[in-house]
Amino acid sequence: MTSNESKRRSSGTKRGSISFAEKGDVGGGESPKTPILNGKISSTASNGLPAPVAALEKELKIGRSDDDTSLLKVNGDPGSPRSFLTRKASSPMMPAFMVSAPGKVIVYGEHAVVHGKAAIAAAISLRSYLLVTYLSKSRRTITLRFPDISLSHTWEIDSLPWSTFAHPSKKKFYYDLVTSLDPDLVAAMKPHLANVSVEVPEEKRKIHQAAASAFLYLYLSLSSQNSPACIYTLRSTLPIGAGLGSSASISVCLSAALLLQIRTLAGPHPDQQREEAELQIERINRWAFVGEMCIHGNPSGVDNTVATGGKAVVFKREDYSKPPVVTPLRSFPELPLLLVNTRQPRTTAAQVAKVGLLRETHPAVADMLLMSIDKITESAHELISSPDFNQDDPNALQHLGELITLNHGLLVSLGVSHPKLERIRELVDYAGIGWTKLTGAGGGGCAITILKPETDAQTLRTLECQLDEEGFERFETTLGGDGVGVLWPAVLRNGSEEEGGEEIDQDKFLNAVGNEGVERLVGVGVQEKREGWKFWRP
Repeated sequence: MTSNESKRRSSGTKRGSISFAEKGDVGGGESPKTPILNGKISSTASNGLPAPVAALEKELKIGRSDDDTSLLKVNGDPGSPRSFLTRKASSPMMPAFMVSAPGKVIVYGEHAVVHGKAAIAAAISLRSYLLVTYLSKSRRTITLRFPDISLSHTWEIDSLPWSTFAHPSKKKFYYDLVTSLDPDLVAAMKPHLANVSVEVPEEKRKIHQAAASAFLYLYLSLSSQNSPACIYTLRSTLPIGAGLGSSASISVCLSAALLLQIRTLAGPHPDQQREEAELQIERINRWAFVGEMCIHGNPSGVDNTVATGGKAVVFKREDYSKPPVVTPLRSFPELPLLLVNTRQPRTTAAQVAKVGLLRETHPAVADMLLMSIDKITESAHELISSPDFNQDDPNALQHLGELITLNHGLLVSLGVSHPKLERIRELVDYAGIGWTKLTGAGGGGCAITILKPETDAQTLRTLECQLDEEGFERFETTLGGDGVGVLWPAVLRNGSEEEGGEEIDQDKFLNAVGNEGVERLVGVGVQEKREGWKFWRP
């Protein structure tokens, strides 16, 4: 990409808070509520595209006609339903590649955010990994494998509903902003989802169907009938259903992989300009949000934004008839984190209702508690955003840690803690190694502990043994790390004797045992600077 093109792409960009778009928001002019998903580009061209994308489209003289019915010739056929770019299909047996995206935790502000206050969510280094393996030219199938939830399904490429997804009135392009699922496209997919995991229990099948629908909707929207046969294999070190953004992490992986396959992403590379990196992140995030809609129906978009861009975001939703305002926190520090899963089942709806009832019965007290939580979030935001902020300053870390403790105490007062969460906090406080709070809805779920820098290894080990003995699930992770990353080709220098590094193939990936096996084979969570993995870093 030329420097001039980067300038054109970055035109119309301004920093600050943005809001997630809803259908009908895309239009000309500039507004503080311009619809985008990753908190960056905040102006649109007259055709409704973000200004950088519109400028690029204009320069290349490609795209749709005013009535959106034009189609380019494909193999000499002017009527072939393909995307606006005639891309030569990737050669079969291309080398495998991988993408990875993190989970997230809410650091400050849960429950207050439900009532119009701000919250801060940050990436954690527990991640999902997607291996894309190309099959021979004679094969005409795609397979989705997710062994962690026992999902495996294969589709015949030529039998998929391409004509519906490619119809001029339905076709979406890689740069499009999609804020709702098209009912006709969802209906066209249904016959191809009907036989997914028919033999498993209904509760488990719902999870399989959700994952398969996200994959298939993205695949049909971004790929074409001429796409090569592939196997898409997912592994995740994130506990599923624990409020850690596992579905968003998976959606980001699928979005990034499919966009890479149609060659619409630049980089990542060390010399990439900030504006260009931001554009790639936005592109991935937009389609990850579509995947989240397939899974959750009406997601906030916060989880996929964190999983795509990494680091942290501040988000706030004062009016539920409008999307939330999201502000990236690129200066959020990378901090060692102990994450503990209580394994206690709970529902977010029940905990939210509990706070709602408290507001009805004791409105003045409840509102004061929520306002105090909001002040905690504001204090953390101001400190981290300060030009003088130094993450290595012990006083700064002490300040953030004390806010963690205060936030937890207020959540306890709201009634959303649980004896298991309090037991975790008690054990950590006794060991004196950090600051602990519940994260997410509470009532069970997970607790996070920001570790003190002077933490003694033996003291930490003793604590971990206690947590294990009492049946908790623990993870040593990092807070505020990288977002989506790419390993192309899927080769790592893992200390093996293979010439040029160790090739990550299907067998090795599938046979990696548990989180430790996945991390040891391909992980970037424990080894953030591992050679081979590359990240978009604005």
